[in-house]
Amino acid sequence: MPASQPQAATAAAQDSEGRRLVRKTAVELVVDEVRARILSGECAPGSPLRQEALAEELGVSRIPLREAMRLLSSEGLVDLIPHRGSFVSMLSTEEVQEFFDLRLRLEPWLFRQASTQLTEAELQAATSLVDRMDSASASEWGPLNWQLHGLLYGGARRPAAVNLVRTLHEKSERYFRFQAVNADIRQQSRQEHLELIALCRQRQPDLAEQAMERHIADAAGHILQIVRRYLDAPGAAA
Repeated sequence: MPASQPQAATAAAQDSEGRRLVRKTAVELVVDEVRARILSGECAPGSPLRQEALAEELGVSRIPLREAMRLLSSEGLVDLIPHRGSFVSMLSTEEVQEFFDLRLRLEPWLFRQASTQLTEAELQAATSLVDRMDSASASEWGPLNWQLHGLLYGGARRPAAVNLVRTLHEKSERYFRFQAVNADIRQQSRQEHLELIALCRQRQPDLAEQAMERHIADAAGHILQIVRRYLDAPGAAA
């Protein structure tokens, strides 16, 4: 990380036009930075997060760093092991299966309700997101995927359910990276996304629900297969 970055902990940020933005606390800055490293794969599953070195690198004291580790643990990204320290949580097929089981119960239902309510402007915005995903990096792909799904579910007018699904997507983000680095899976996902948008235009709620169920089930199958290969590789659990 650039040496100047920790200064953000003590100064309000500005946008490109010089307007003051909301100040982030030292804890929030550490959470954002370490989370980004975990989700991008820079910090590998099972690797130690050495608090003394992180505190020095990020320009913060040990107190906000410990609180940041606690928050990341609550997100399932960090394991706090007594007398040993903080470690990046291991990948888990059980976790993947649970996340996608929940998604399969919520998202097809949400999409069915939203599919007949989305405006043409919203569907055009959804298509633009699909196009942006084509050139997105692996770290950008997951957040764009949620923007797309969140937009498609917005028409359901079920904010509590959408927030639950958003949380599942956020917790799944490091698994989405396995999709994002595979060109064939990305292309399949693109075609499925365009199909979902087309079914909204056609006002076909039954077919839309079925297509979303297939879309999520396909993603689960791809990710589970890749995670199993990763965990079976020599040294993966070291």
